[in-house]
Amino acid sequence: MKRRTFLHTIGSILAVLGVTEAEWLNLGNRYYQALAQPSPRKLALLIGINQYPHSALSGCLTDVELQRELLIHRFGFQASDILTLTEEQASREFIEAAVLDHLGQAKLGDVVVFHFSGYGTSVSGTSLDAVQNALVPASENKSQDEKIVNYLLEETVLLLLRSLPTDRVTAVLDTSYNAPSTAQIGSRIRALQEPVEAQLIAAELDFLKQLKTKTSLSQNTLVLSATSDPKQLAKEGLFSGFSAGLFTYALTQHLWESTPATTIQFILSDVESYLYKLGSKQQPALVSSKKNSKGVLAENFFPEINIGAQGAVTAVEEDGKTVHLWLAGLPPQVLEYYGVNSRLTLLTGEQLILRSRTGLTAKAQISSIDATIPLQGQLVQEAVRVLPRNIDLTVALDTELERIERVDATSAFAATIPRVSSVVAGEQPADYVLGKLEQTPSRYGLFSLGGELILNTAGEAGEAVKVAVQRLAPKFKTLLAAKLWRLTENEGSSGLAVKATLEIINNISPRVIMQRQTLRTLSSEKSISKSPSIPTVPIGSRMQYRVQNLGDRPVYLILLGLKNNRTAVAFYPWQTTQEPNNPDTQRLLTQLVITPGGTLTLPQTTAAASDWVIPGPAFFCEQQLILSTAPLSETLTALDTAKYSTADQQLLISALLNPLEVAQALLQDLHNASAVKAEVNAIAADSYILDVNNWASLSFSFQVV
Repeated sequence: MKRRTFLHTIGSILAVLGVTEAEWLNLGNRYYQALAQPSPRKLALLIGINQYPHSALSGCLTDVELQRELLIHRFGFQASDILTLTEEQASREFIEAAVLDHLGQAKLGDVVVFHFSGYGTSVSGTSLDAVQNALVPASENKSQDEKIVNYLLEETVLLLLRSLPTDRVTAVLDTSYNAPSTAQIGSRIRALQEPVEAQLIAAELDFLKQLKTKTSLSQNTLVLSATSDPKQLAKEGLFSGFSAGLFTYALTQHLWESTPATTIQFILSDVESYLYKLGSKQQPALVSSKKNSKGVLAENFFPEINIGAQGAVTAVEEDGKTVHLWLAGLPPQVLEYYGVNSRLTLLTGEQLILRSRTGLTAKAQISSIDATIPLQGQLVQEAVRVLPRNIDLTVALDTELERIERVDATSAFAATIPRVSSVVAGEQPADYVLGKLEQTPSRYGLFSLGGELILNTAGEAGEAVKVAVQRLAPKFKTLLAAKLWRLTENEGSSGLAVKATLEIINNISPRVIMQRQTLRTLSSEKSISKSPSIPTVPIGSRMQYRVQNLGDRPVYLILLGLKNNRTAVAFYPWQTTQEPNNPDTQRLLTQLVITPGGTLTLPQTTAAASDWVIPGPAFFCEQQLILSTAPLSETLTALDTAKYSTADQQLLISALLNPLEVAQALLQDLHNASAVKAEVNAIAADSYILDVNNWASLSFSFQVV
């Protein structure tokens, strides 16, 4: 539709809204300036709504910002080609008009991105043949009849996008459509419960009918959805200084660090793994009418990315030495504790020293006095990670708890549980939630942020909340240990060239389950995932890790893990020794080391008796493979201080008796391995200083069934 025709068509709608054509043009002047730019182009329409008449969300505007900065700095979009509609601007009429007139400028071969963050719902009623998914715009109701809703059907959006002349269209929908009838523990939900009698406004139905008459519809539009099942819920999370959609944050963070030849399904696999760690079982979905779309490379819809990054320079102050940074490429769990004096490098080689951070933004100074002024928009890569030593576990108290229960719980945490603090849910970031079981309100349990009850944490009926806190004390120590070793994750920034593959051993050849490789060391090799989602491993499977050292230095390694957020486990490299003149043998912990260019299997294939067999019952397993250029001496000492039984010494994967001490020792080992401690010695006493060139930490998650 030509612009003149569009304005004529939309004029009557705008008149009803009380908006003149001049005001509409003024609203859209940010993108009309882009009309004269030559093809190929990259166009985006980003929509985020927090404020609704009867309820509110908190992370949708952050989602828009996350997408906008990603598209500009990672995918080469021009700011003038990105239109954002937020809050009251994002009415149904304006959204549809913006797709037609802004995205409608696209030509064959152009790249188009559509993003929506806000409430979704399901609409039925006599105005529709069947229940339909709908996006809830800012103006929910424009009729005197409250039963008439002014929603934007998901089908309308997809037909609009498929009518565009380009075949490189991606839609990202961070919403869900079926709200639960009861209150949910944990994250805020992006789904609105709609009365059964609600009917869609006639204008939307007429518009949909017109779209269905179009004959030229592209089959290549890809839809990245926050959920894959109608019953799943898209959720928001509260992070350090900001809220965001879990799906959008995980997706954009992965894309900052990703490199060419990554399949879209591989991207969603990593996103799903991150969501699972947060306790959210929402499974992102790839929706496409085209066959074999799961193997489509991301570069087919986004321009090729040559290098991974953790952020970008967004502004330079007048002194020429202070820069503003956007750090959405750092793993979310790392960003929260990313400390002053952390260092990042520009692609030109200059180092930036972090001076302050607020949410996703930071200020840094150029370390070299003679350095040239960095250009705005330059990518930055992590060089040195500074983490505080006094990291605690934070437990949120569910708002459904009575006031006296929250007071008693707070008192119990402060009095008896070291390194664990409590906050009110929704007010500050937290790691877990203490709440009541819906089925038995007189029982307390520990929940993930996604509202999932952690196994074996529910107490007896009638238990006092103080007793519940004390009962969970050992669990808190385990969860804090896992939090600490997750802070080492650096697949996207590590300077070590390592690759690890998780395999099932069978009589023919090992079957690859998952593969991880440090991204900064990728050359022309294709980083195609061999696992379409969180993989499943049958009970009784014989497993092994195959770890390759592709660098020129020996590396030492350890494997740590967490089963069902419940039990901490580790790979124990025991070695049998026998002292002279002593017939008794001893089993000692030893370093695992891989020579330059070498490969190591865990367990070693020569030790048939030590096969790693996955036991039942079913569980979710999250494991961290951590490699260092220096021996992990402190870690082995911490492991050795625990008194393991002879039976434990025969096992490969066994429960950690002192997980928190092991996690702290591991961070100390990585600190000791870093070569930059002397340069930032003033903060060494209360911080871990980790050089990305001296360690790599790869995360593996799988479901045992």
